[in-house]
Amino acid sequence: MAVKKEKQDREPSLSPSAMRRLREKEQRYETLLRAAEYLFVHKGYHETSVENIADRAEVSVGTVYFYFKNKEELLLKLFSEGVHTLRVILGKAFMKAEKPEDGFRAAGIAFFDVFCKKHPGKVAIVFKEAVGQSQLLEEARRVVLQKLTDDVYNALLAVSESLGIVYTNPRTAKVVAVGILGIYERVAYQYLMWSDEHDKKELGTIGRDAVDFIMGGLGEFKA
Repeated sequence: MAVKKEKQDREPSLSPSAMRRLREKEQRYETLLRAAEYLFVHKGYHETSVENIADRAEVSVGTVYFYFKNKEELLLKLFSEGVHTLRVILGKAFMKAEKPEDGFRAAGIAFFDVFCKKHPGKVAIVFKEAVGQSQLLEEARRVVLQKLTDDVYNALLAVSESLGIVYTNPRTAKVVAVGILGIYERVAYQYLMWSDEHDKKELGTIGRDAVDFIMGGLGEFKA
């Protein structure tokens, strides 16, 4: 411990001016992300230019390129951020419950009541704007969404063990996990992207019905 402390004491600390510049850099980075997110959601990825992002963030175009290589990198960062937020929300909801099946239900409800309602912009980025844009983005989507699928798959295995669910094929649980994510995605897309404000307000109730439908379907696999 003493050696570690001596090493820390020898390390130079940042001056107040350097700390201020670091904070300003971080704030500018965040401002650019939020400007791009707003424009991608309300105007569309293809209809948004780097100049538009710079104008909304109140910086020069050169500043945008200082922080991000191109518009695609901004979208990729926002996509990864959105999926990370979703994984954290679902994970917290699942872990709070005493039984896996209760956690699975709570996570499904959290998808609609927390992620969709509190982060509609991230819903649009993850399930709409980042889809089919380029080979680079599609590969990134595949990798990131695989982590989300694995989360659902592992939670499903815990539910299966708790409820005595038996699958005739070892790959079935993975297929079911993909299907569950597909249902949630389509319900969110339908009621956030295509519906009017009245229907959007009904998303929570509709989401619960979707979760109940899924939980009822899992019951059919019981031994």
